[in-house]
Amino acid sequence: MAAGTVDISSRPALLFDLDGTLVDSVYQHVLSWREALTEAGVELSVWRIHRRIGMSGGLLVNALLRETGHLFGREEVRRLQDAHIRAYTQRLSEVRPLPGARRLLDHLTEAGIPWAIATSGGRATALPALDILGITPTVVVTREEVPYAKPDPHLFLAAARRLGVDIRESIVVGDSVWDMLAAQRARALGVGLQSGGYGREELERAGAYRVYQDPDDLERHLDELGIRTTPGP
Repeated sequence: MAAGTVDISSRPALLFDLDGTLVDSVYQHVLSWREALTEAGVELSVWRIHRRIGMSGGLLVNALLRETGHLFGREEVRRLQDAHIRAYTQRLSEVRPLPGARRLLDHLTEAGIPWAIATSGGRATALPALDILGITPTVVVTREEVPYAKPDPHLFLAAARRLGVDIRESIVVGDSVWDMLAAQRARALGVGLQSGGYGREELERAGAYRVYQDPDDLERHLDELGIRTTPGP
């Protein structure tokens, strides 16, 4: 290898969650779910809803309804999901990129490090979030494209496959315990961000190898993950 060049052949790909990891949208989702549930006659505190954010919409609804003792059929669950999307769309103007998110992705791209986005959300909520970030990723995997979403590993497995990388040599970056569980089940390294509202200890107990505050903090510590984007020893 020529002097001054960077060998990227052995470095891992990064597989990012979206909500709470790259865009500051978790609480908009929480409030939108509460609005949808209230319309359906289900009263829940926002903290209970927050604990489920990061799961697929279907699993989230079933888990919350189980806690309240409500029994909804498939059509009622679908209407709840549709109501959540409508309520979230009304809050899109409140959503912002998380600190350093766009710079981190640009940095990885410039260094030739592959990355993808894998979100439990559907395209109806993911595409507006990508517009807010101002990016057009090469690979985006949404809920519609896999049989099961997080905490199942399918989203991250699909993202790695579409990037053409080994999932066992990839790093999953997410903000929830569900991301970390999915990473473990995929046999990838999990890295947690606190920008979605989960604490360091919770993410570490769920399997996070390292925990950072947000994308900005992650970029400043990429070397701790064995990712070198500049020439060095």
